[in-house]
Amino acid sequence: MGEAELSSPLPMPSLLTSLRDRLFRQDRQSRFEQVIVPHLDAAYDLARWLTRNDADAQDVAQTACLRALQFFDGFHGGNPRAWLLTIVRNSFYTWLEQRDRGAEAMAPFDETVHTPEDGRTDPEIALLRRADGRLLAQGFEELPLPFREVIVLRELEGLSYKEIAAVAGIPIGTVMSRLARGRRQLQEFLLARGVKEKGS
Repeated sequence: MGEAELSSPLPMPSLLTSLRDRLFRQDRQSRFEQVIVPHLDAAYDLARWLTRNDADAQDVAQTACLRALQFFDGFHGGNPRAWLLTIVRNSFYTWLEQRDRGAEAMAPFDETVHTPEDGRTDPEIALLRRADGRLLAQGFEELPLPFREVIVLRELEGLSYKEIAAVAGIPIGTVMSRLARGRRQLQEFLLARGVKEKGS
């Protein structure tokens, strides 16, 4: 009788339970601040380029940060920046559906329409580097969404092809193809507005 009573677990007093929960939340919040908060600028930048306006970008970035905090226990290492940008991208598409502004995203993506006939890689990049910032921003905003998001993730956020593929949920070959086509479209946009190719 005495032995059975000793082996049964004692109920934890509510004060200890409350203290344990509070310490767990503080530790979780501290880890979130160390791992995710340094990447909030990147989250906003991606949201801004996807939404094309500051107010909507703030809404998307805020929603994404709240989701990141809510699901932070699901982050098990890896690249926290890519993890957060995946959440931003998903939040953007949810926002787009809710706003019923999905005409751009819902329109079928026809690669033959969005692909120039000839393509050169090195001159494209050199031309982009010489372009005026405002003109380049305008060119980015005019790109079809699939091209715009991979170019922002690669050129502005510095993600690898593999990370972009994970963020966007597409194969690496598609990432490379969209980058090449998007760069070509930017090149054509800039050339049409008077930015000269090197040596011209």
